[in-house]
Amino acid sequence: MTGRPVRTVRTGTTVRTGKGGGQASSGELLELVRSGRAVTRGALQQATGLSRATVGLRLDRLFRAGWLREGGGGPVDSPLGGRPSITLEFDDSHAVVLAADLETRHARAAVLSLSGEILAEHAGTLVIQDGPDAVLTELGRWFGELLEKAGHEAAEVCGIGLAVPGPVESGSGRVVQPPMMPGWDGYDIRGRMARAFTEHTGAPPGVPVLVDNDANLMAYGEQRTGHPDCSAFVLVKVSTGIGAGVVVDGSIYRGIDGGAGDIGHIRVGAEARCRCGSYGCLAAVASGGAVARRLAETGVPAASGSDVRDLLASGHPEAAALAREAGRRVGDVLATVVTLLNPGVLMIAGDLAGTSFLTGVRELLYQRALPRSTAHLDVVTSRLGDRAGVIGAGALVVEHLYAPERVEERLLALGM
Repeated sequence: MTGRPVRTVRTGTTVRTGKGGGQASSGELLELVRSGRAVTRGALQQATGLSRATVGLRLDRLFRAGWLREGGGGPVDSPLGGRPSITLEFDDSHAVVLAADLETRHARAAVLSLSGEILAEHAGTLVIQDGPDAVLTELGRWFGELLEKAGHEAAEVCGIGLAVPGPVESGSGRVVQPPMMPGWDGYDIRGRMARAFTEHTGAPPGVPVLVDNDANLMAYGEQRTGHPDCSAFVLVKVSTGIGAGVVVDGSIYRGIDGGAGDIGHIRVGAEARCRCGSYGCLAAVASGGAVARRLAETGVPAASGSDVRDLLASGHPEAAALAREAGRRVGDVLATVVTLLNPGVLMIAGDLAGTSFLTGVRELLYQRALPRSTAHLDVVTSRLGDRAGVIGAGALVVEHLYAPERVEERLLALGM
């Protein structure tokens, strides 16, 4: 986003929003409606201090863009009674979002409504080691087929969100030294994805593309849909690798350059070599990939975290024992994470997120963490399952495109 952050100034019961404390823009009115804080014209006047005529002018731009619609009758604005006010609603039917969650050997792609409903989806093999050009070209083809399946045109797509299994510098959307993504370091994912989408659909060039780490977007999707009131939320994804996503006060916490949550490379004193080239990383001994290697050494056919998940689902005793051991190692590290962040929810997700692994996590977490740190902590497993990444990626696009300052830029581009 461009420009300085929006400042909100509260004066008594009135909320005046705008850059530098000025009058609220159309984008800020839309934000009030989308959040449910003000859903009638009268409520918008009270919340912003704007006149009725000015509110009408601001809203007219949103109606003409197709982003706002009138709903049913709402509460009576006047204490003297009268006719019910007409409510205002964000019109989530004017566009759709594309999203994809890339793993090391598989991917899931979807078409979503602006409210997060999945309209069409596809999951299949897509090998990250094949490189960005091959993967993103194929993903562009998937998106074209999914739009046709969902009954939507490419011109209706307002943005694309991608979840990738590596650290992402959010300003540029480029992955930075990703251990599990050879050939992707510094690659222009945004530009290539936009071009691939145009090549396969004939869409106008320049569709916005947002890229973030998979654990971040899983955490964002899970927090928004299942735990919206949790102000400190942590999700730990344990699949081929290990990563964590942190959502604080409704926003993803990324650190200074996108490296926050990379707990898979915390040293735990083991001798195993990690994909990153170092020895003793947590991911080298407790990830789905690590468990698969140990199973393979005993003659059990397993090559990845997804293979381990299948073995756990079938009740394989050795896989269950190793998953519990891995859970204990991760739980030991999470005791520090919980003590540092004091979250209300700790969610375990990914290929190993089953009973055996969760039991191991709880054993060490509650043993090592201070009782105060866990007194109000819920340790849970994923609600959205394999869809968490695409739902989070879709939500990221919507929140970016309909943020107040971005709304103003887009309305001006539309000539409104």
